[in-house]
Order: sequence, then C-alpha cells, then structure tokens
Amino acid sequence: MAERPLADAPGQQRPAVELVQLPLTAIDALADGDLATANRHSPVPLTRHFSSDRQAVWKIRSLQLATAPDDAGWVTGAIVDSATGRAVGCAGFHGPPDSAGMVELGYSVDPVLRRRGYARAALELLLGRAAREPSVCTVRATISPDNEASRNLILQYGFQENGSQWDEEDGLEIIFEVAAGR
Repeated sequence: MAERPLADAPGQQRPAVELVQLPLTAIDALADGDLATANRHSPVPLTRHFSSDRQAVWKIRSLQLATAPDDAGWVTGAIVDSATGRAVGCAGFHGPPDSAGMVELGYSVDPVLRRRGYARAALELLLGRAAREPSVCTVRATISPDNEASRNLILQYGFQENGSQWDEEDGLEIIFEVAAGR
C-alpha cells in the first residue's frame, strides 16, 4: 500500500513522497540487522539507516507482525522519494487504533537526507491516513526532549503536549497529541 501526500500549502516546497509497506521477510531481515537480505525482499532499495540506526524498531515490528499479521497495513514502512524511487527513511504507526481510537506515529529520515522536507511530507501522509480512518480519534507522537526539530515540526500541525513517559529503548519522551482530522 502506498500513501500519497496532501496538497502543498501555497509557497511551500517539499518533496513528493509515498509510504511503501515492507513485506514481513524484509522486516524480519532488518530486525536481524541483515540489510542485504532485506533489500532482496524490499520493493525499494533500503539504505544503511534502515538496518543500523533503526534495528530496534524492526525487532519490535517483526515480533508484532508474528502475532498480529493484520497490523501490517499500519506499521512502519519506507518513506520513498517519488521522483527518485529512493528510500529516504521510515514512517508509520505503532499499530492500528487502540480501543480509545488513538494511533501513535513515528518517523525517521536518514541523517544524510535530513532538512529536505521528507519528515514533513511523511508526517502529512500519516495525518492524512489518520483523518480518513473513522476509528481514529487521536494521533500521538512521542519525542525525546532534545529532538527540537521533530518537536517544532509536529507543533506546526496542532499537536499539544500531554505528559511524558519513559521508554525502555529511547528514554524520556514527551507525549504530544492532536485530534485526528484537525
């Protein structure tokens, strides 16, 4: 499944991207840190960022999909630059909406490709998906207190701070939420 971006705001320049779902075989390989095998199964070429920088995410998604294969359409996929066909990062939800209608999103752009609008474009795709899903009421993002760029980005989309939490992998995270479809 590929998601397309929302229309650009007047005067705003950003790349066109799509979110491409990765097959379970590619996710399992990334969870093992095996980029070569992941690339054999991926519909798009993946960079080292997918295996070295994001391996913990893929381990979580691999285990999740082993027990809940229907989550595949919701979880992390590749952010692909539509013009080049190049995977520039990963983005998705942590899973389908919970019983309260909340989805948590996440995104990461390859460090060598940051500050080019890819995170913004991916965020807009995720927010658009959440807005189209009748069962989604709230979109959550959790961000490390020192990740100023990500915090500044989501604040532009109406997210409000709603507490904090401790994540075993990432440490302290600030919770931000916005109503779906806002």
